[in-house]
Amino acid sequence: MSKHSSLKAQGSAAGKRSVMKRFERVKSLKESGKWVEGQSPTGLPKTKVDQ
Repeated sequence: MSKHSSLKAQGSAAGKRSVMKRFERVKSLKESGKWVEGQSPTGLPKTKVDQ
């Protein structure tokens, strides 16, 4: 049985992301100079996604 054409994913990777992974947030904080080496990676401040 095949899937109906309306159920297939179309361009799901092209959507705008609004959430960053933890390693991306740490990288962004390092680039902006707000990361202190040895700081805990939990409880990070919110960061905007750059696209």
